[in-house]
Amino acid sequence: MQELTYIPVEKIHEMVKEVFEKMGYPEEQAEVSADVLVASDLKGITTHGVQRLKYYYDRVVTKRHLTDTIMEVVKDNNATAVIDGKHANGHFIAKKSMQMAIDKAKKYGLGMVVVRESTHYGIAGYFTEMATQQGCIGITGTNTRPSVVPTFGVEPMLGTNPLTFGIPTDEAFPFSLDCATSLIQRGKVEEYAREGKPMPKGTIIDGTTGEFRTDAKQLLIDFVEDKAALLPLGGKGEELAGYKGYGYSMVVELLSAALQDGKFLKDLSGFTKEGEATYFHLGHFFIAIDVEHFIDLNLFKKIAGTICRQMRGSKKEPGQERIYTAGEKEYLVEQRVRKEGIPINKSIQEDLIFLKEKLGIEINLGIE
Repeated sequence: MQELTYIPVEKIHEMVKEVFEKMGYPEEQAEVSADVLVASDLKGITTHGVQRLKYYYDRVVTKRHLTDTIMEVVKDNNATAVIDGKHANGHFIAKKSMQMAIDKAKKYGLGMVVVRESTHYGIAGYFTEMATQQGCIGITGTNTRPSVVPTFGVEPMLGTNPLTFGIPTDEAFPFSLDCATSLIQRGKVEEYAREGKPMPKGTIIDGTTGEFRTDAKQLLIDFVEDKAALLPLGGKGEELAGYKGYGYSMVVELLSAALQDGKFLKDLSGFTKEGEATYFHLGHFFIAIDVEHFIDLNLFKKIAGTICRQMRGSKKEPGQERIYTAGEKEYLVEQRVRKEGIPINKSIQEDLIFLKEKLGIEINLGIE
């Protein structure tokens, strides 16, 4: 097991914000990026937290993420809008777009905003929970660089394409389902590689033979050359309904590209046909549904909360202590992390030290 250092949440937030500022993002955008990354670590979704900080730095350095462009509203109707992200800060673009959808929903009952030419927007649940905090149901999805095979295929065509829902309840936390449409996401492979551990068998296949692979470090290299691929939810073939994950991933791909005249599939790889680094061209969609246009918000929350409580109170499998509903585990983890700090392993510590030295950051994280 890797040695962990626990760093106070406020220190990590300060560090992340300053890194984004030093990279050239305006303070408001850097603040949003820090909020999104820290929210991920608070929920225990470490694949999208501070582990990804150098990922963003590398993409700014290679000019795949731009710091000097501003998102553009291409079309703005009563309940809908189309945004061109201009390859700018995906976190900021996503937050602005979801708020636009929420504002439209408050007026018209439903709002939908779609985005093209964006960059990685982080943890999707951050944006759906924006909606739940304002009395709305939130839905979002994004296409991502190709890493997942279609059923019966070996060539990575689809991204991990999360399809995410947030629904307000009368509990301390909303129902929040934030899931990739693949068995695992690339960030999980990065975690296993950092820790020197093999991947669980049955999650990744070879890009030629279709056989299962577990060599995490080599897989990260082979992903770039389409020599390996993730599997959709349900896994390989149709025996365990892998076609369902494949189908849901296709839904996300279509909604992230077709409505906004955006790029899709292989055009999201981050490389030109000649192998040169380029933009990722990601697309997103954001849907908000205002509950008050249907039913009293408090009554809705009570019903939604009751459904969750009855689910958790149902008969448990022998040997299991409890049943959870989506968003509950993340809520419980957040209570602990706020007290203990964010766990940072040796590999991530090295990244943070590198960024501090490279960008001239003087924050003391206690790992130097």
